[in-house]
Amino acid sequence: QVQLVESGGGSVQTGGSLRLSCTASGNTYSSFCMGWFRQAPGKERERVAVIDLDGATGYADSVKGRFTISQAGTKNTVYLQMNSLKPEDTAMYYCAAVFSYRGGCASQKSGDFRHWGQGTQVTVSA
Repeated sequence: QVQLVESGGGSVQTGGSLRLSCTASGNTYSSFCMGWFRQAPGKERERVAVIDLDGATGYADSVKGRFTISQAGTKNTVYLQMNSLKPEDTAMYYCAAVFSYRGGCASQKSGDFRHWGQGTQVTVSA
């Protein structure tokens, strides 16, 4: 079983920064794809960023240049550094992972991810 634990959400003003963390259970895997998703009331769930075991990343156009996804050396923790936050970034942010997949990590859809965290709220005020 895989457990994902998220932290780092909070409230900031426009232009501020937050760093989200997602820690998975300590097992080792031959491959994985981990990502951050977000969903605000009345909006569809959006894939924000993904990263694979080798460190290859992908980003939504809406966050390119502002958000950075990265891994800890253990490969069990993924971070999302969020800078230059805007009110439209306000959402519940979820960490997700899949450990068996075909194709690139960036090609995986939300329905392909098998494990999900509980989410952490990010609120950005003007």
